[in-house]
Amino acid sequence: MTKFTPKNWLQRLFSLSFIFSFTSLLVSCDSGIIPVASNSLNSRYTEEQPTLSGNGRFLAFVSNRNGIHQLLVYDLQQQQFIPTPRLNRADTIAESPSLSYTGRYIAYITSDQGRPVVALYDRATQQSQILTPIYRGWIRNPHLSPDGRYVVFETASRGQWDIEVLDRGPNIELDIPNGATVPAP
Repeated sequence: MTKFTPKNWLQRLFSLSFIFSFTSLLVSCDSGIIPVASNSLNSRYTEEQPTLSGNGRFLAFVSNRNGIHQLLVYDLQQQQFIPTPRLNRADTIAESPSLSYTGRYIAYITSDQGRPVVALYDRATQQSQILTPIYRGWIRNPHLSPDGRYVVFETASRGQWDIEVLDRGPNIELDIPNGATVPAP
């Protein structure tokens, strides 16, 4: 049995206060607040530039998960990520995503030979194509029309920010809901 002395009392008080402080710190840092699983919508990494598909089912955003800058597509209904093969390449950065009505088409900014360009990814064919190979100057903020035919973006080719509308043409497969009618152009 230990004798009660002021020194023993201070040591015990210090030990108890340390235990309570450490326990409080662990409880306040509960990892349950932010899901860390790889299939969760939010993670402990930076996630930004969100955009919703026209039907509200799909969410595209830029993430820095696992230290890799990438554009991700998340199915809000199924609560899982959608595979996008050949969208994210190691040698480029994808930014500013925009989705068509059902999320079939994704317009985004990437780089081609060191300059920004607007690219379009088709989830049905799993292919990307550059839509603005001839534009000079800077390009930013692409947005798709709900049917995926038109892409609008900002360009600084004239020394100021102007708006451009790009028509992908009447022969593309439109992203429209099943059974919807297509108005004449």
